[in-house]
Amino acid sequence: MLGAITPAHDRRRRFRELLAGEEIVQFPGAINPLNAQLIEQSGFEGVYISGGAFSAAQGLPDIGLTTLTEVVDHGRNISRVTNLPTFIDADTGWGEAMNVARTVQEFEDAGLSGLHLEDQVNPKRCGHLDGKEVVSTAEMVKRISAAAKGRRDENFVICARTDARAGEGLDAAIERAKAYIDAGADMIFPEAMRDLGEFETFAEAVDAPILANMTEFGKSELFTTEQLKSAGVRLVIYPVTTLRLAMGAIRDGLQAIRAEGTQASVVDRMQTRADLYETIDYGAYNEFDADVFNFSQEGHK
Repeated sequence: MLGAITPAHDRRRRFRELLAGEEIVQFPGAINPLNAQLIEQSGFEGVYISGGAFSAAQGLPDIGLTTLTEVVDHGRNISRVTNLPTFIDADTGWGEAMNVARTVQEFEDAGLSGLHLEDQVNPKRCGHLDGKEVVSTAEMVKRISAAAKGRRDENFVICARTDARAGEGLDAAIERAKAYIDAGADMIFPEAMRDLGEFETFAEAVDAPILANMTEFGKSELFTTEQLKSAGVRLVIYPVTTLRLAMGAIRDGLQAIRAEGTQASVVDRMQTRADLYETIDYGAYNEFDADVFNFSQEGHK
């Protein structure tokens, strides 16, 4: 009630433990705090916060138009309500080295457990679109070094995403990843791998946990956790899945209302009032009020 009861530093420590463990873990994307609560109540190990999903929810394309302040506020609102580790998309860090260091600290202060930075140029593009450009390895090393230097909590996870596979090839992407680890990255996010073999090659080549992005309609096949674990992947994210589920259901419902003049035919597909109240722990708020306002004015002048 009134948010997460697990302190941010404990959630960061838990994130480290998950990455150091033997089991593959799943972080579905949350588009808002209520979504994050459902992720926790569904038994997942963590919550991912996608820049692409956030941009889309603002009616914007995923090309770096959202600001640091907007994304920090969004991340804070989500991390506030869940006891799970929260892992956020920090795009290219919102500027040069000093900006990247500040970005890390802003997310630490907002209660996040980790972030990933990418090696694309600005304006960035969705990782599964063609025509991406990447900065030099040296430039990305500066970003990662600044992030590591800016970090104050040693358990805050810094992940380096490389989009070099598409333009430079797999071997070049692996060499970049090694340089990013040397600069301070704790995990590697190789974007847009073509098959399980590429994930396996990456995992065998680098000395850090590997993240797999299982986004729909992208370059990668939608592999199962069993397949990805066998390829050496440690963390799987589903960045836009909940947004797509929600928007598909909303569109269908709106079309039904427009065509039929009532929402009656789609009520059975909605979250019930009782389920909503249970999700947000409505009863605990009533109990809190009752405990606080249990005094009487009688006898007082």
